[in-house]
Formats: sequence, structure tokens, C-alpha cells
Amino acid sequence: MLARLAAATLSPSGARARLSILIYHRVRPEHDPLRPDEVDAATFTRQMQVLARSFRVLPLEEAVRRLRDGSLPARAACVSFDDGYLDNAEIALPILTALSLPATFFIASGFLNGSSMWNDVIIESVRQAVGPQLDLTDLGLGEYAISTDAARHESLRALIIHAKYLPASARQDFTQQLRARCGAEHLPALMMSEQSVRYLHAAGMSIGAHTRSHPILTQLPAEAAQREIEQGRADLEAIIGSEVKLFAYPNGKPGVDYGHEHVRMVEQAGFLAAVSTAWGAATRHSDRFQLPRFTPWDRQPARFSVRLLGNLLRREAERV
Repeated sequence: MLARLAAATLSPSGARARLSILIYHRVRPEHDPLRPDEVDAATFTRQMQVLARSFRVLPLEEAVRRLRDGSLPARAACVSFDDGYLDNAEIALPILTALSLPATFFIASGFLNGSSMWNDVIIESVRQAVGPQLDLTDLGLGEYAISTDAARHESLRALIIHAKYLPASARQDFTQQLRARCGAEHLPALMMSEQSVRYLHAAGMSIGAHTRSHPILTQLPAEAAQREIEQGRADLEAIIGSEVKLFAYPNGKPGVDYGHEHVRMVEQAGFLAAVSTAWGAATRHSDRFQLPRFTPWDRQPARFSVRLLGNLLRREAERV
């Protein structure tokens, strides 16, 4: 009750309303020590129960329209997922449905039906590596400890940071070299199929575009960036037979992962709104093509509630 009252005070209705948009990527069946930042099913259930009690959870498209016309209710919040992981449909959806909560799933269409994102190739390859160390000195990267889960996690963080902003071709080469070095002959199927996307849509969830291959848009020529934005949406519209109105920038950090030109591309492509990964809560004055989102890291319900309230106090600053 206290959290609900505090949320209503910090996020009133009408012209002074503030919109909280949560980001998730995966919901694991159980805790994964190599991916400790991703929630498991039990934690996600508790978080959604807190959200349902303290906030008014709306479909993102409705929330954007009501934020713009000044009719957003108090304590407004939205739930979103990025990338298109299969566990979104298999694990997250039943939890959301049981609590009658809507969500938007931003899907990178090029990874559907069996492909893997580059970071997952790194994670799953290192998961399968044997021995106390992974020697990558011939790749100019030194040696990485993998004797414990904690050591593997720290090594993974360093490897992912190294690969994240490499040119796409160089990153592809690196991930394949790493996979071979780790002896990872088979990788698990982690991404959705087209059928999964249709299943989410049929369940009343929103489908949003997230480009086709999840590139860093600032690293692409303008024509290639525009193709990624438009083709990713076209792929999804062909799958669900319906218009896709929402977009999420890959990685999503303003000024680093996307720029002014990409905001214009998204607007000119006819999207209703787009979301970034800059933290904060949106207001009526927010750029609807750069809406802030945040990840609530806390696992305990009380800390999770405090994080939700704290985000309402955060000043929205990061835009391009």
C-alpha cells in the first residue's frame, strides 16, 4: 500500500504523469551463474506481482498515446523485452498472462528460427570450454580464468566488452574463432521461431521492431542503417500480419549506439514511438522517439519496489 501511494505521488495522472518502462531480455527457468543479471522465473514472478500491485501496467502503444494527450493514469508503467529470446514466449508469457499484464516484445528479426546473437555465441562457447584457463594470447587477448563459475563470468564480461563495438565482420570472425577454441560444436537454440512470434501476438502482446541484425546503428552507413530499421519491421509485419508501430534502438545508448539521424529515420518510417536504454521515466515533454527505459536489477521485492520509485525521481537527461 505504501509503495502504491508513493508511486501515485511521484507519478500522478494527467499532464504531470510519468511513465516507467521496464526492460528485460531473458527470463531463465532458474538462476544461471554465467548470466546473473538475467532474472529467473521465480524472481520475475515476484517482480511482476509487485508491479501489478503498485502500478497501472498498460500496453506501451496505449501508454504513449495517453502520455502525449495528457490522459495517462497515475502510476503508469509498461513492460518490455528486447531481442527475441525463446524463453520470453515459453516462460515470461505464462507469468504475464496469469497476472493479466501486457508487454511489448522488441524482436531482431534476423535471429529467428535458429540463429544466435553474437554475445550468446561467446557465452555458450565459454560455458562449454574445459580446463582452468582459456588461452587467447594468439588472438591478442591473453589468458582467461574459467576454473569456477565466478571466474567464467568475469572472463565473459571482458570478452563481451572487447567484442561489442568491433566492426560486424571482425566481431563475427572473433566469435567463430572463440567458439572453435572452446570446442563448442553445438549451441543451444535460444531465439524464437516465427511461430513463437505469432503466439505472442495472438496472446495479446505487442510486437515491436528491433532492426534485423541488431547492429550498432552509428557504425553503419546511413543507407544500411535505414534498411535495418525498415526491413526488421517488414519481416515482423509479414509474420504477424499486422502493423508494427514501436521500435527499440539496439543497445540503445543515446549518442553512442544511435544518433540524431537514426531518430529521424525511425520517425520518417512512420513508427508511433521508439525506446532507448537511457534510464528515467518519460513525461509529456519527452521525445517519443527516445523514450527512456530502465532495468530493475534488485531481486528482493522490497528493493525492487524502491528501485521502481527511485526511477520516478531520476531526471531524464540522456538524448541525442
